[in-house]
Amino acid sequence: MASRLQRGLAAEAARVVVPKITELAPGLTTSFVREALHRAIAGVGPLPPAAQAAEAQLREQHGDVDKAIHEVIENHVRYAGLGGLVTNLGGLVTAAIIAPANIAGLALIQCRMVAGIAHLRGYDLEDPRVHNAVLVAILGEDSVRKMVKKLQLPAPPMAIATAPSHDPSLDMTITSAVAADLVGRVIGRRMATTVGKRVPVVGGLVGAGVDGYSTWKVGRYADREFLPRANLSR
Repeated sequence: MASRLQRGLAAEAARVVVPKITELAPGLTTSFVREALHRAIAGVGPLPPAAQAAEAQLREQHGDVDKAIHEVIENHVRYAGLGGLVTNLGGLVTAAIIAPANIAGLALIQCRMVAGIAHLRGYDLEDPRVHNAVLVAILGEDSVRKMVKKLQLPAPPMAIATAPSHDPSLDMTITSAVAADLVGRVIGRRMATTVGKRVPVVGGLVGAGVDGYSTWKVGRYADREFLPRANLSR
């Protein structure tokens, strides 16, 4: 009975808060995804470009690509966990204000991680096909499988990255899907636990766990999807 009541409260809270997010950050549901990808690849603030960071890990691991990828994933899981902690400390009260930053930050972190993995496996981060593949990987294996089955996506990440040519019509479809997934993931799932706990600090810990775990899952999926390619430029 209690859990049913908590779920009802969570659903109502999400219904009220989600519309406010688009009011506070116009364009958050679409353009922020491509901006996050661009900044992940080009670098932003203290974070160097995805390829540069990945190459640093490769040097640390003495040229072992698989170990370097493991480190890239672990580093970004920590980044995501910290972001989830900081942006959830206020609990439900500050969710409508802080959530846009959490969503955009998670997009940046996961884009950077997947782009780094793709680079280490020999994919060109300047290629628009690879851009779309990176974003599709962020959706996660289960979502990608469902979308491919429903013909909402043509193929999994690697097939998109290695398609004969770039299909511009896919850009908005993929961007919208990733935006909706991130908003739903951050607002829906985490808010359900925050409302259930009703304790801001606990909400922060839950946010750290959810963001860290989801980032780890995305990283493992990208590791499996982006099979090695010849990289003549290395």
